[in-house]
Amino acid sequence: MSGAVTATGPFDTPQSATMRFLAELAAWTAGPWAAAELAGPWAIIPVVIVLVGVPAIFSTPGDKQTVLVATPGPIRMLIELALAGVALIASAYVWPVWAALVVAVIVAFMFATNARRLRWLLAGAPPPSEKAP
Repeated sequence: MSGAVTATGPFDTPQSATMRFLAELAAWTAGPWAAAELAGPWAIIPVVIVLVGVPAIFSTPGDKQTVLVATPGPIRMLIELALAGVALIASAYVWPVWAALVVAVIVAFMFATNARRLRWLLAGAPPPSEKAP
């Protein structure tokens, strides 16, 4: 594996995939930390399983190379919106203001670079041969 971020969907780019990964990384880090602060250390493992497992398991055909459970585009978009929400809220809760602001900028760039892809997912992720958004 080269370690490079690759885009797989018809509207995915290396930049959009990178921003999405950085936002997911913030959610995976700050989410369990916030859960531990709120509910205790026992909450860390279930939160990690949900935050990592749900987006890994539920994918939209045509968007990812590997699809374990085929998921409609709008549902996939909701999963990604939820991860962005966890990244924003949890980082604001457990990290210093400057770090939460960095996460906010990452999430903003994630939405900016993923706008075409998110519209495509919202439209039901039609195959490239059909009219694209």
